[in-house]
Amino acid sequence: MQFTEHLFISDVHIGAFSKEKESETEANLIALIDYAIERNAALYVLGDFFDYWMEYPSGKYIPDIGKKILDKFEEYNSKVYPAIYVTGNHDNWTFGHFEQKGFDVEMESRVLTLGGKNVLIMHGDGKFGPRGDFLRPAFHRLLRSPSFIKVFQAIFPPKFGIWMMKKFSDLTRNRNHQNPKPLNEHAKRILKSNDIDLVLCGHDHLPRTETFNDGLYINLGTCFYHKSMVRYANNKFSLVKWHVESKEFVPYSGNI
Repeated sequence: MQFTEHLFISDVHIGAFSKEKESETEANLIALIDYAIERNAALYVLGDFFDYWMEYPSGKYIPDIGKKILDKFEEYNSKVYPAIYVTGNHDNWTFGHFEQKGFDVEMESRVLTLGGKNVLIMHGDGKFGPRGDFLRPAFHRLLRSPSFIKVFQAIFPPKFGIWMMKKFSDLTRNRNHQNPKPLNEHAKRILKSNDIDLVLCGHDHLPRTETFNDGLYINLGTCFYHKSMVRYANNKFSLVKWHVESKEFVPYSGNI
């Protein structure tokens, strides 16, 4: 499939904010997806698109957040190509709804080849490589465990279970994200020990570009605050900001 450009977004955290903020974010994202449909651009979601996504199996419960955006993604997935959705630590309890919407779902990480470069995409808390390089805290590994999920959902009904997930999400999202070192070192290790040229991820909410001896690392930052993302066009990867009014991308300067 030939695309005009590739757009990577992360850390939208739909469901976390006021109605006004949610409406603004929704409008910006729908405009971005419309842009991708019109331009035949590839779309990638690198985790934490939702703030507390938790399905119950067999369609017993589907969260009622972000429906308009998921419907717009479904339109994109049918008209253009299935967007790749790499789940994050806030939205990994999915049991088929994203696939029903047409997404190509990845639970850990994936390697793409773009412009002759091997590009690793992940949320930032996953594992990769023959050694299973981990950055994920033990508690998050527990939360992703099929056995834990099965027991949790057997004990707690959807209404109470989603309330608990929302409280936990508030705690982890509001934790101080001011230390880029763990992810920088994680990316550096991956680049050194694997056939990878570029690492793309989000997770720590700090948009930046880091150049190491063995390759490049770009953190996407947050859609909800920085409005930043990564764009691949004209054989170049760039950290950019989406201007919804002009339908243009400008280099991310660190300004909100």
